[in-house]
Amino acid sequence: LEEIPRPLRDSGNILKQGYLEKRSREPSFFGSEWHKRWCVLTQRDFFYYANEKSKQPKGSFPIERYRARLASQLRKDSRKKCCFQLLCPGKRSYEFTAPSPAEAEDWVEQIQFLLKDLSSLTIPCDEEEEEEEELHKDLDSSGSMNNSHNSTLILEEPSPELEGDDIYEVLPGELPNS
Repeated sequence: LEEIPRPLRDSGNILKQGYLEKRSREPSFFGSEWHKRWCVLTQRDFFYYANEKSKQPKGSFPIERYRARLASQLRKDSRKKCCFQLLCPGKRSYEFTAPSPAEAEDWVEQIQFLLKDLSSLTIPCDEEEEEEEELHKDLDSSGSMNNSHNSTLILEEPSPELEGDDIYEVLPGELPNS
């Protein structure tokens, strides 16, 4: 019943929103390590709020380089089939429990669809020049790292699983469609 879309202030295009339990990085000694959060996925970012009436998010991150997958190993209890995680090489990962296994799958699918879109479109954004340089680098450098611009880009992405033209994208199609 939490599916009724509510207008969220200044929220670009909302693709999905709803309550999830988010695992905290430092579980408090007394409290649970899972905290209920109102989560909102837009075409660019993932936001989480204390509740759906909150104006200020407790946190947010650009979704672009993340990938989503179901992760039943996160919990041992009856809700382990409701878990999923968002992963990004070199960045913090996020772990969530959805209200139901179907909801968890839906979150993962929505995020995967979005990432496919992001990787197939050239998104207009503030760093357009930077993007173009990266594209040229991919086209004309078959691994020549002699100018400093290239090596800084490479340093940003230490992950071995990214190859050449995937540098700016979130591994499209790497995840099996479940």
